[in-house]
Amino acid sequence: EVQLQASGGGLVQAGGSLRLSCAASGFTFDNYAIGWFRQAPGKEREGVSCITSSDTFYADSVKGRFTISSDNAKNTVYLQMNSLKPEDTAVYFCAADLLPIPWASGSGYPPEYWGQGTQVTVSS
Repeated sequence: EVQLQASGGGLVQAGGSLRLSCAASGFTFDNYAIGWFRQAPGKEREGVSCITSSDTFYADSVKGRFTISSDNAKNTVYLQMNSLKPEDTAVYFCAADLLPIPWASGSGYPPEYWGQGTQVTVSS
């Protein structure tokens, strides 16, 4: 059974930091692109960042502020979020797919696996 267990959300002031974790199981971790989407109320879902065995992807809105990394020994992906802004407020979902295509802007291609969301709230 595939599981993507997200954690680490919370409430933080603008300019603060949070680290999200996504613990994966049930599939070959190294073969997949794993990362994060987010969805704010009234807005479309946005691919935030993903990591593969050889590359990383970031949405333009988070470049320079967010860093994705993985610990293959723990089958866990991390998203370090710094310099948070109120517009980063959203539910963040961990997801996995054989290719990073779902994270491309406007792809409309859903990832194969979804985890549950974790709420990130940034106050001004």
